[in-house]
Amino acid sequence: MSARDVLRSVRDELQQVFLERGEVIDGALAALLGGHHVLIIGPPGTAKSMLADELCRRLAGATYFQWLLTKFTTPEELFGAVSLTALERDEYRRVTALKLPEAHIAFLDEVFKANSSILNAVLTLMNERHFHNGRQVETVPLITLFGASNELPEDDELQALYDRFLVRFVVSYIEEDFRFLKMLQARPPTARTTLPLEALRAAQAEARSVAIPDAIFRSLAELRRELAKSQLVSSDRRYRQALDLLRAHAYLDGRSQVIDEDLFLLEHVLWRDPTERAEVRNTVHRLLRGYVDDAKALLYQTRELRDYAHRQWESHELRGRAVVEAHTKIRHILAKVDSIITDARGAGRPVDAVEAVRSEIESIQHEMLEAL
Repeated sequence: MSARDVLRSVRDELQQVFLERGEVIDGALAALLGGHHVLIIGPPGTAKSMLADELCRRLAGATYFQWLLTKFTTPEELFGAVSLTALERDEYRRVTALKLPEAHIAFLDEVFKANSSILNAVLTLMNERHFHNGRQVETVPLITLFGASNELPEDDELQALYDRFLVRFVVSYIEEDFRFLKMLQARPPTARTTLPLEALRAAQAEARSVAIPDAIFRSLAELRRELAKSQLVSSDRRYRQALDLLRAHAYLDGRSQVIDEDLFLLEHVLWRDPTERAEVRNTVHRLLRGYVDDAKALLYQTRELRDYAHRQWESHELRGRAVVEAHTKIRHILAKVDSIITDARGAGRPVDAVEAVRSEIESIQHEMLEAL
């Protein structure tokens, strides 16, 4: 089984355990492949810690570090105790064995609770993959850090750390009753699919080779421009790093290049406050699928014209006039649909749904002509 197949098996298993968390699982796996960090925000009891912990433990051979942060957390808890041997040489170093600086995967619960000195060190680890230990600056093996929090950070000094989480999810309690009942009746999994660390490295390399067509770059530029109109501005770095996520998402779906569908993942990347999520989601949908919505609206107009022509008229002559009028308008509608298809193809977007709409409109047109 290839590394990609293993990752997809992991995804399927996690989706069976964590209900209504499909987007979180997809995004987390994409972040893992891209080497970026994930933040999960939600009230207590929404399985934030459990989900992140379960995902992290699916990597075999990787060093895993987990800690719950509080305002009383000390640097020793995260980075290791000070080396007494080094102190004898007048050197201030920490013994980092089994601590955060030696972790491949890390999970910090209540990530914004610790004091600023700890968070600054965590920020350097996340951003630069470096740890300042005594006189040396050590490169750390950290691939992805998962953070969980019940609330967003309010202090300005925490905003830099918050910004380093490329993928952000807001979770809530299970909504659907049938899934809630399934959760109550669920049993712990008896077996877990795991991925060796070296296989993950190979999968990361394969994901980096996924192509991004020019049409996707144009869509990103258009998306950025549309979001700016609503005062939703993300940094250039965030857009640049998002390319890794798009490649990883396409890779997990078994494709060799990014397509429009992958851009929907950006719904979890391009907001800062949860109140902005809906606007980002609507903008992405409007950009990527707005032309399909426009075509469907033309289909609804066509159906109304058919109903208008087929109503009970006082005479055959009036009915004929209504059919001719409707047919003329439908001909104009078909021209609009053709224009939509041409524009969509020019933008490199799929046109199957619009062509299906066009086919139905033509059927209605033929049906009306036969009724004359």
